[in-house]
Amino acid sequence: MGTFLSDIVLQVLSFVAQNERETIRKRQAEGIAAAKARGVRCGRPIKKSPENFDVLVKQWERGKLQIQELLAQIGLKEATFYRCLREQRLVKNKWQTIK
Repeated sequence: MGTFLSDIVLQVLSFVAQNERETIRKRQAEGIAAAKARGVRCGRPIKKSPENFDVLVKQWERGKLQIQELLAQIGLKEATFYRCLREQRLVKNKWQTIK
């Protein structure tokens, strides 16, 4: 009889906890939707490539600049540099296929 009552109590507590989790997820989804409707952007801010990025990349590709020098001049981390380079090349390829 004691284990039967403890099982019932455990099931009731489990049910309450599950309902609370669902309520929290629903409120969170509503909050995110409201923020998106207001134009709030979540996450890490996007770091743009500098104005002279093309010139420095060409120098780097020709071997006139080492990667460490290039990164010091543009103020980006190596991973960010390669991401900007990849995005730049994707944009150029899209424009070449459109023309």
